[in-house]
Amino acid sequence: MKTTFCTNKEEGPSVSSQDRTGSRGSAKAKVLALVGTGALLLTGCSAEAKRGWLPNVERDTTNHTGAIQDFWVNSWIAVIVIGVLTWGLMLWCVIAYRRRKNDTGYPRQLSYNMPLEIFYTAIPLVLVLVFFSFNNNLEKQINTPVDSEVVVDVRAKQWSWDFNYSYQGTEKYYAGEQAHLNTDGSEGVREELPTLYLPAGKSVTLVLNSRDVIHSFWVPAFLQKLDMIPGKTNYIYLTPQVEGSYDGKCAELCGEYHSEMLFNVEVVNESEFKAQLAKMEDGHLGEEYDRQPDVVNGVVVEHGEGE
Repeated sequence: MKTTFCTNKEEGPSVSSQDRTGSRGSAKAKVLALVGTGALLLTGCSAEAKRGWLPNVERDTTNHTGAIQDFWVNSWIAVIVIGVLTWGLMLWCVIAYRRRKNDTGYPRQLSYNMPLEIFYTAIPLVLVLVFFSFNNNLEKQINTPVDSEVVVDVRAKQWSWDFNYSYQGTEKYYAGEQAHLNTDGSEGVREELPTLYLPAGKSVTLVLNSRDVIHSFWVPAFLQKLDMIPGKTNYIYLTPQVEGSYDGKCAELCGEYHSEMLFNVEVVNESEFKAQLAKMEDGHLGEEYDRQPDVVNGVVVEHGEGE
């Protein structure tokens, strides 16, 4: 009796990813061309593109904006280069190891290259550590306390701002009133917004407190934003370096009129700063004006057990 054994193996040459390398020189040239094209495009960017479309018009608006801008732009350049390289290698693999018209069968389904796999694991780890190191150093630089010449206790409230100034032994305050946007959609009068005055070239500590709910202090041109949490004080240390007018706002949804919680920042010379302080009231509007949850109309509300 004759026994016939059948197999599913097709005759003809098999396709193996280990046997086809394609044109390595041509692929490298394409990748280098892509990177070179990207670098050429970056050199012809507008001013907005060169600063990564960040909201600071001047690089050195404060003593920190330059470092923040450099970190932001260089990070994007690095990830774009890595992305182009990765996409280029993927495209090269698709082209170099594509199925040819005369090929039959399937390529090897299981294959590995230990050095290459270690490389692809180690490189992302190194990249993460490098980004973390630069970010950590920048945060330490920004958040290191300094003995400032000007201290401003900024107290956010629904829906405005109080500014308490301490400068050269004097204490002054500004009590802000809520801004009101026009109902017809037109812009309001900017001069009527609460205004924070800062002297150019003087180190400033902004002491951030909230009188009621969570707010967030944000001056986009300063490239810094920090939450203002009831019962917790946060700090921003900076030196304004470019005189001018800047927009400020609350960046945390804080209630019905959150969109109207706006303010101005005027960075002026020292003499103008002193002149503006002279127009303000003496003293500070401190925590005695903060909301007290258990006090209603001056009466302390006692809570019983289980409440």
